[in-house]
Amino acid sequence: MDLSVSYLGLNIASPVIAGSCSITGSVQNLKKIEENGAGAVVLKSIFEEEIYMEYESILRAEGKAGDKALDSFLDYYDYKIKGDNTKKYLDLIGQAKEQISIPVIASINCACSQEWLYFAKKVQEAGADAIELNLFIMPSDFSKSSADMEKKYLDMASKIKEAVNIPVTIKLSHYFSSLAAFIKSISDTGVDGVVLFNRFFKPDFNIDNFTVVPTNVLSTPAEISTTLQWVSILSGRVKTDIIASTGVHSPEGVIKQLLAGAQAVQVASVLYKEGIGYIRKLNEGIEAWMKKHEFENVDAFRGKMSQANSPDPALYERVQFMKYHSDKSYDLD
Repeated sequence: MDLSVSYLGLNIASPVIAGSCSITGSVQNLKKIEENGAGAVVLKSIFEEEIYMEYESILRAEGKAGDKALDSFLDYYDYKIKGDNTKKYLDLIGQAKEQISIPVIASINCACSQEWLYFAKKVQEAGADAIELNLFIMPSDFSKSSADMEKKYLDMASKIKEAVNIPVTIKLSHYFSSLAAFIKSISDTGVDGVVLFNRFFKPDFNIDNFTVVPTNVLSTPAEISTTLQWVSILSGRVKTDIIASTGVHSPEGVIKQLLAGAQAVQVASVLYKEGIGYIRKLNEGIEAWMKKHEFENVDAFRGKMSQANSPDPALYERVQFMKYHSDKSYDLD
């Protein structure tokens, strides 16, 4: 069975990609990821927020937080912090390219295109095979319209795509009022791929000590449904590769996303739960299924169950949930 696929124009040996997470932040783990058969790896993200938080911490330690007159001081620490963080990240890219042969994709978590235009070029110079931009602006500003927010995303995608020659993917959430139209607009910027979907910090409350704590840090298999639905809807209708992410915890999950039309599938949470070696089991499960159904390669079945290829496209729409309940009776007493 041939598991090889084209991903962002890169030929990779498997559709299973190790997604960005702390596991992909060391060369030692990257070597294990390659040994277990991943087609590519997305490095742990470098976060714009991390730099700013570190920046503010130094200012507080120096007792200078809030002082607007310290331009030279701020410029110095701004340069120093960015240099320390970005150098480590660029070194990781260089070391990874020296020691593994699968594509190495840099991940940049950003909220301002100008902030990262120069860094994106440095990532390319360091040898990254592609860049994944993890874009998310929390839609909590009451003064900003959906059109305002979408324009920011489109501007970032366009400017960074223009700044580099290597493939660029955009990792998105589903927090958009007209998701299909927006992703089509993103694809029209010329980006090479869209990753659906990213996961975020989810707050919970500790009701005894009144603190905000994280919850649902890792994805669950149930979360595949949202991504599966949208991969199915978008497959064949946008100008870019669709990469599935979130909720994939088994070979069956990978197969479902490929049937929906995904070009490749990212996994992360399952690597925490089962270990890096589980990548091999994912590949073996896909191969066994392909043999059972007599598919020689992934292209033979990719998109077979997308909405565009379905004899009943309405099955992919939310209205079917109403039909599901109308077909059942419930005794609530």
